[in-house]
Amino acid sequence: MNIALWIVASLFGVAYVVGGIFKLAMPYETYAAKLHWPEDFTPGNVKFMGVLEILGGVGLVLPALVGVAPVLVPVAASCMALYMAGAATERIRRGEHQELLGDLLFLAAMVFVAWGRFGLEPF
Repeated sequence: MNIALWIVASLFGVAYVVGGIFKLAMPYETYAAKLHWPEDFTPGNVKFMGVLEILGGVGLVLPALVGVAPVLVPVAASCMALYMAGAATERIRRGEHQELLGDLLFLAAMVFVAWGRFGLEPF
């Protein structure tokens, strides 16, 4: 179980960091033209989402990897689960039901990591 938790946290941590970097590095107009959902948010909100994703992705792995405050891993997973619940809510509001599956996958993975690290395999 410990190995599965490490794999899920690492893969999704990298995905969050990469997604956050795209939100920060790509110009808002280009990003909004490709995905359309950012049109509902200001450029500052999208950049803030990028910062949250980078912090969350790093928080899924780094505290346990370096052994400093590893309790932050399930906290980060819980926060990212809430973040993904918000993303899923936005998808439902916009009627983007095909894209909703990806958000629910990320949400389930974060719940799995939080559940596993809080209870089953704490550090």
